[in-house]
Amino acid sequence: MKVVCIGAGYVGSVTGTALAANGHQTTVVDIDPDKMDRLNRGESPIFEPGMDTLVPELIGKSLFATNSYDPVADAEIIFIAVGTPSGADGSADLRYIKATAKQIGKHLSSDRFTVIAMKSTVPVGTADLVTAILAEASGLTAETHFTVVSNPEFLREGYALEDVFFPDRIVIGSVHPQGLKQMRQLYQNLVAREGYERLTPHFAFQYDLNAPRANYFETDTKSAELIKYASNAFLAVKISYINEVARLCEVIGGNVQDIAAGMGMDSRIGHKFLQVSSGWSGSCFPKDTAEILSTSEKYGSELMVVKAAVASNERMHMHVVEKLIRRLKSLNGKRIGILGLSFKPNTDDARKTQASFIIEKLLERGALVRVHDPQGMSMFRALNPDFPIEYCHDPIQTGRLADAVLLLTHWQEYQEIDWHQLASLMRQPYVLDTRNFLNPTEIQKANIHYEGMGVSEQPISPVGVIGQ
Repeated sequence: MKVVCIGAGYVGSVTGTALAANGHQTTVVDIDPDKMDRLNRGESPIFEPGMDTLVPELIGKSLFATNSYDPVADAEIIFIAVGTPSGADGSADLRYIKATAKQIGKHLSSDRFTVIAMKSTVPVGTADLVTAILAEASGLTAETHFTVVSNPEFLREGYALEDVFFPDRIVIGSVHPQGLKQMRQLYQNLVAREGYERLTPHFAFQYDLNAPRANYFETDTKSAELIKYASNAFLAVKISYINEVARLCEVIGGNVQDIAAGMGMDSRIGHKFLQVSSGWSGSCFPKDTAEILSTSEKYGSELMVVKAAVASNERMHMHVVEKLIRRLKSLNGKRIGILGLSFKPNTDDARKTQASFIIEKLLERGALVRVHDPQGMSMFRALNPDFPIEYCHDPIQTGRLADAVLLLTHWQEYQEIDWHQLASLMRQPYVLDTRNFLNPTEIQKANIHYEGMGVSEQPISPVGVIGQ
C-alpha cells in the first residue's frame, strides 16, 4: 500500500520505518528540514535501538522522506503523528493536529478513497474535528472520499521497534467498512509476521517468532481515542501506588522489592510497573494523565484516583530531595552528582523528566549540580538552558568533590561504574539509588554509604570523609 506518515518524531519515524519494512511504500513528511535530511542520508532522526541499521536498509527503496505534502495525493492511508503538548490547564494543545489536517485536506485526491489514521494521542472527539477540517480544506465529502480512524500508538521509547513489530494489541477505531478494510490490509503482514526472517538482523531485542500474535481490536472512534489515555493513566496509578508503598516501608519497615515481587505473583496484578522510582515522568505519562484528568473535570466526572496518582507522583519527586536533605542537612553549597537525565534508559528523551524537577529543587536550595546521561544531555540542556549545572561526559566525573551521587535513570552502564574510583573523588561517599538498581555490596566495598528506596539500609563499615 502507499502510506504517508506526517511527523518524524518518536512515533512517526518508528511507525513509518516499520511500515516500510513490512513492504509498504511509505513516505515520512515533516516540516523540519534537518530531520528529513537525516532520513534521506539513511540516519534515524531519533535515538532508538535498531533504527540506526533499519533506516539505511530501507531509505530510497520503500522508505522516503520529504518536506512536501504532495505524496498525500497518491496515498491510500495517511497517518497523523504530530505532537500534542499540554496546555496550561492540562488539556491537549491541538494546534499541530489542526494545521496538519488542513494541509492534508489541501492535497487530498478525489480519485481514491483515503483513510486518515490518527496515531497521535488526542482527546475524545478529535477524529470528528479532523474530519470537519479535512472536508472544508479539500471540498470532498467525508465518509465518501475519505474517513478518519483512530489508531492509537502503544510504543515504549527505548523498545519502540519491539512494540511495533511484536505488539500486544492493535486498536482501530472506526465503523466505516472501507476504512476498516484498508487498515486490516495495512496490518496484515505485521499481524501474520510475514517476511520477519529478513528483518531479524535489525532487532536489537530478544524476540520469539512463535510468540502469540497481536490482538487486533476494532471499536468505535471515541472508545479508541480513550483507550490510550485510560491505559497510561492506569499505569501511572500503578507506579504511584508502589512508590507510596516504598515510602511507607521507609517509615514502618519492610522491603518494597519483596513486597512488589509478592504482589506480582498474583495474576490479577502482575509484575510490570511495580518497580520503585523517583516517580513517573517523560513525554507521555504527565501529558496523558493531565489530559484525561482535565477532560473528566470539564465534563463533571472527575477521575479522582488519577488525580491522587498525579499528586502522589509529585510527592515522590520531592521525597527524593527530602532524603538528600536528611542525609546532608543543608544543601547550600553541597555538590550533588546526577546519573541519568532521560526519563528511562535507551532513549534520549529528556522532556518533563524527574531529573528536571529534582534538579530545580536542588538548585533552589543552593546545591551545585553535575550531571551525566549517555544520550539525553543534549536535549536536557536545550530544554533547560537556564540551569547552572555542569555536564559531564564521564559518569565518574559527577562524583568529583561530591557530597552525594544520585541515580535517577537506570542505564546499564551505571552498573559498571568503578565505585572505588568514584569514592576517591567524592567529598562524602554517599549514593542514593532511586531505582534500587545498583549493587549495594559492590558500592559498600568501596566504603560508600548506599541508600535505596523503600528498603532497609544495608550495614556497612564506618567510613570517614574521602577526597578533598
